[in-house]
This record gives sequence, structure tokens and C-alpha cells, in this order.
Amino acid sequence: MRKIGLLSDTHGYLDPRILKHFEHVDEIWHAGDIGSLELVDELRQFKPLRIVYGNIDGGEIRREVPARILFEIDGLKIAMTHIAGRPGKYVREVDDWVRSERPDVFICGHSHILLVQKDQKYGHMHMNPGACGNKGFHTLCTGLRFGIKEGKLVDLEVIEMKRLALVK
Repeated sequence: MRKIGLLSDTHGYLDPRILKHFEHVDEIWHAGDIGSLELVDELRQFKPLRIVYGNIDGGEIRREVPARILFEIDGLKIAMTHIAGRPGKYVREVDDWVRSERPDVFICGHSHILLVQKDQKYGHMHMNPGACGNKGFHTLCTGLRFGIKEGKLVDLEVIEMKRLALVK
């Protein structure tokens, strides 16, 4: 089984407590709004990383990190981008991408609102880990931890931590 730690919207700040939660994962996935290349490097040094850039990420990050990725693990097809919307209300280019690629799991960020929901129209599992940084309206830092075993998501856990620093 491969264990995954999923986060988004760090905005240049990585709460050290998230690293404790991801201590035993095999990979970290970051769904955008990274905030700095230093944070990308810190995550890469900690665990293997799959990452997409978000709308706040500048040219330096965009030259190093893709806008969207599509990959497969153990027969499970996964698509990830930053801005997408939610099931039934995807932005048009994402709706077109999801319709053509038919992932089993679709991951996005941007909203700062944690959401895990089966998409009834396309049949995939929609996952937004919420926000793990210290900028934005959220008062809880959130993320997800789960496994992939025999082509299925297993052992899904929600991580919630009271936000340490409030920065608007």
C-alpha cells in the first residue's frame, strides 16, 4: 500500500505540525498555491512530491511546477490541478479535462474549504484538502492522509489543526 499526504494552499508557510502528520507517508501531493520555491524544496527533501502551481504562484514556481498533472498509481488514475470548482460546478476547462481523461480521483485546491465527495456525474472521487497555510479566512489548517491499495483509496483521514498564525 502506498500512503499519501495531501495538502494545498500553503501560501509560502509550512506548518511544522503537518510534517508530523506526514511522517509515515510515502509521497506528499500539493494541490497549488505553494508560495515559494523554498517550500517546494523543503517538501522534496522530506518526501517524494507531486505538485501543481496555483494562482498565487509566480513565474519562478511556474517554470518548475506544472499547472496540472495526470498519473496512475496501482491502476488508479489521478488528476490534479489548483482551480477547478467542485462536483457539478467545475470551471469549463476543468470540466472538459475531467470528461476527456475520466480520472478515478480528481484533486484540486484554491477554495480553502476541505471537501471529499463522490462526483455523481463523472464517477470519480473529488478531493480538496482545504488550506494548510497561514493566509486566508480559514481558522483550521486542513489536509488529508490516505492509502492506495489494489487500485482503491483506503484509510482516508482528515487532518485538522488550529491555525497558529493569522495573516490576512
